Amino acid sequence: MLGVTLQSQQVRGPTDFERIFAVMARERPDALLLIGDALIFQHGGQIVDFVTQNRVPSMFDRTELAAAGGLMSYAPDLVDLYRRAAIYVDKILKGAKPADLPIEQPTKFELVINLKTAKALGLTIPQSILLRADQVIE
Repeated sequence: MLGVTLQSQQVRGPTDFERIFAVMARERPDALLLIGDALIFQHGGQIVDFVTQNRVPSMFDRTELAAAGGLMSYAPDLVDLYRRAAIYVDKILKGAKPADLPIEQPTKFELVINLKTAKALGLTIPQSILLRADQVIE
């Protein structure tokens, strides 16, 4: 096996962050993978501040959080999603019934790696990963 232990924490409201940060500070995880929603994104700066201060490598599903100091992100390309949404709107305005249009999943994703954060954490990102990145923040 991989030798990885997963711990899941639920955030149901803004007051949960303090409790979760206390747990993480006590248990010192090797990394944080954050799969967020609007609440997580709204408090993204607070989360990035915590992982930066506590030297926790972090991966997000929003490119903005990698740019703000997270280690990396892997997320749908929002510009592509908006472009595809506009195509749907165009079809509906031209008479297509929304119920007849297929549901689509994102097809284009962006990998962002923050080398500044990696260096601060004492991590070396393999060249093979850097070459695959859509954006490298130095």
